[in-house]
Amino acid sequence: MKSPVYNVIAVPVEKIQANAYNPNAVAPPEMKLLELSIWEDGFTMPVVCYYLEDEDRYEIVDGYHRYTTLKTSKRIYEREGGMLPVSVIDKPISDRMASTIRHNRARGTHDVGLMRDIVGELVESGMSDAWIMKHIGMDADELLRLKQISGIAALFADRDFNAAWAKDEKDAAFYGVGVTCE
Repeated sequence: MKSPVYNVIAVPVEKIQANAYNPNAVAPPEMKLLELSIWEDGFTMPVVCYYLEDEDRYEIVDGYHRYTTLKTSKRIYEREGGMLPVSVIDKPISDRMASTIRHNRARGTHDVGLMRDIVGELVESGMSDAWIMKHIGMDADELLRLKQISGIAALFADRDFNAAWAKDEKDAAFYGVGVTCE
């Protein structure tokens, strides 16, 4: 067997269609991150498709959200000339369905400890909160939580702290200061 990835082809997005069985969904913040990723890095993985010979079309097995991004992002569509990198597999529908599920499940999840360490390294290397949020797709609350669980005070060096979190003057005095993040 020769892996299909060695035969990636450029296919006009108009010749590609979604399948009817993909159970995967991506939330809007992650779709924005995917668009940024494709804009910044280009397509680094082809969309996996099955060629429908009778229709001269390609049906997606894996990569629906990359396909959607190409269709909905004018800047990416224009840069790519409306072409999507495709890797073709030739399997019956039941095997294609199984492939879709395997691709989806094999992506795994993010390890909170590793994400905490990455955020720590980015902060220590001088990256701002705004840079981190933009480039790794975090909102301010998620970034704050990762900084909090790190236990490293230096991660908060660029924050403005005041007595707004304290219940009263006595509480503020107990903590040394109250804490409010902008």
